[in-house]
Amino acid sequence: MQAILVTGIFIAAFVVIATEIVHKTVAALTAAALLLLLGVVEQKGSSFSEGLGIDFNVIFLLIGMMIIVNIVMKSGLFEWLAVMTAKLSRGHPLRIMLMLAAVTAVISAFLDNVTTILLIAPVTIFIAKTLKTDAIPFLITEAVASNIGGAATLIGDPPNIMIASRAGLTFTDFLVNLLPVIVLIMIVYLLMIRFFFQRQLSATDEARGRVMNLDHRGAITDRVLLRKSLLVLSLTVAGFIGHSYLGLRPATVAILGAALLSLWARQGPREILRGVQWTTIFFFAGLFVMVDAMARAGVIEQLSRATLDLTRGSLFATSMVTMWFSAFASAIVDNIPYVATMNSMVVDMAHGMWPNQNGAALLHCAGLMPVWWSLALGACLGGNGTLIGASANVIACSIGEKHGFPISFRRFTAYGLPLMLVSVLISMLYVWLRCFIL
Repeated sequence: MQAILVTGIFIAAFVVIATEIVHKTVAALTAAALLLLLGVVEQKGSSFSEGLGIDFNVIFLLIGMMIIVNIVMKSGLFEWLAVMTAKLSRGHPLRIMLMLAAVTAVISAFLDNVTTILLIAPVTIFIAKTLKTDAIPFLITEAVASNIGGAATLIGDPPNIMIASRAGLTFTDFLVNLLPVIVLIMIVYLLMIRFFFQRQLSATDEARGRVMNLDHRGAITDRVLLRKSLLVLSLTVAGFIGHSYLGLRPATVAILGAALLSLWARQGPREILRGVQWTTIFFFAGLFVMVDAMARAGVIEQLSRATLDLTRGSLFATSMVTMWFSAFASAIVDNIPYVATMNSMVVDMAHGMWPNQNGAALLHCAGLMPVWWSLALGACLGGNGTLIGASANVIACSIGEKHGFPISFRRFTAYGLPLMLVSVLISMLYVWLRCFIL
């Protein structure tokens, strides 16, 4: 009865999150509070237990990076990047689109996707209006590029942060194992963009001239803050790369970077914390409690056993099923709650495959790596399938609608779904070759 009750609450919360009847944070916190009230999970267990409950490594990593991004943003760096990209493209709309997509992917590898779109999209719309061309193709390509680029690093996309925390993976692990395939996918994606949009974009010589006359120097509003921000951001990234050698968790590195930049830039706490996306932070907190309840009720264990029965214990089959199922599931629902659930399923599947091992050694063993990488690639790239598949897509849509460029579900899916299928197919071949052939 407890398992049925927990599953019912979990599914109801998922439906509400997917349909946006109420805000996803409200839905997650309401479900978490209900589960605590019913005694399915205890407050102490959900807040302090190891491996279950609220993962504070994820929470503080997100808070630290949000603080850093909020301070860097005030320097005007991102506006400068967008204007310079347009000018280097000589005002040609298709070239601007390709370069902005590449810039978005690179930025998304180091910042979360939502923040990247919030920074790039408004400037993109300004450039599109200057060219007197449709901004919708630009916004779609940038949303997709942010999801692709975010898959390359530990800090690029929340699902990767969650997977790294559970599996004990490092920043370097993600770079070595995922960056090569993401670079390949990005190259293929840029070629597909050219095929999809080259006939839809055009601009007069006069409009291109206006773009070339944009003042990129004026975009940088605080050069002293820019120098400080770039130095601290570089140190933070270096800390992520070497955190395993320093004996520090990624969350500790992010908080150290945020504290250092706050002190050096002399930013007041109220101003800094105003830039933290608290709705996202509390969404994660509620979500972790929901998944904790699913695990304690035995639902996760039953799902993992069903998966093992389906794949007959084959590691290759498990990896491929995980990747493709993750891709299609993430196209329908937000990939964050999906990965939170799948993390616990992978842990239970690992215990079924290697029953004689336990603890961190089991989750970080070489045999389980194909499943972790398949989950990361499927969840991050699957979000491109539909408009509601990733938070970055929804943000791009809302910004476009605000400025008079509404993106329909059908139009986004017409471009996003083929791109998703191609990228997941490339990822499948990559995992097969890297983990099972070479």
